[in-house]
Amino acid sequence: MDLVEAIKARKSIRGFKPDPIPQSVLEELLDIGRWSPSGVNAQSWEFVVLTGEALEAVKQANVEQMDQKVEPHPDMGVPALTGAYRERQVTLGREIFRLLGIGREDRDKRVDWTKTGLRFFDAPAAILVCADKEAPDITDVFEAGLVTQTIALAALHFSLGTCIQRAAVNYPDVIRDIAGIPASKRVLVALAIGYPDMDLPVNTLRSTREEVGDITMWRSALEKPVPPPPQP
Repeated sequence: MDLVEAIKARKSIRGFKPDPIPQSVLEELLDIGRWSPSGVNAQSWEFVVLTGEALEAVKQANVEQMDQKVEPHPDMGVPALTGAYRERQVTLGREIFRLLGIGREDRDKRVDWTKTGLRFFDAPAAILVCADKEAPDITDVFEAGLVTQTIALAALHFSLGTCIQRAAVNYPDVIRDIAGIPASKRVLVALAIGYPDMDLPVNTLRSTREEVGDITMWRSALEKPVPPPPQP
């Protein structure tokens, strides 16, 4: 699969086969990821790979935090969406619930689905993208996005699917405790990763994108004449 094909083919996978991913594959994937663009070569990213008992413990702890009504407190805060951004979010949510067969009033099933997300959609592995607290927020957040996309695209080469998640790291203090992550590290985002279970209807979902013409301004001629420099 070439790069352009991978960019267009990538989508969020929300259900995985239980087959484990060989550690050598995950290592190769991260080796590819580390070549992501990095402003002034800061390379602010770090990775924590969760599998086996460690992953299961984090899954359980995430769900327990929700059951105990602990307020989410992610290391990377994201403000609530408004306007067109919120409309797109709601449209996506409706389509997911339609594919899952979950009605609008079926609160219990909606809660169960939220817990599935906290369990990394039951993927056999999860990659946590972290950064040192000394790294400036704008640097580590931007670079986390760059390296996360690189990993998500490269995963296709290994027949793996991913889902980029913020909700799964809503309780970073618990994750740090279980996974032995130093308090000096911020847990920014997670990638649920595994072999996609394409028998699940939710994995047929492909979200839409705005047309290029609706999000692009082209400029070649000056809109206004450039004023002459002031005379001495």
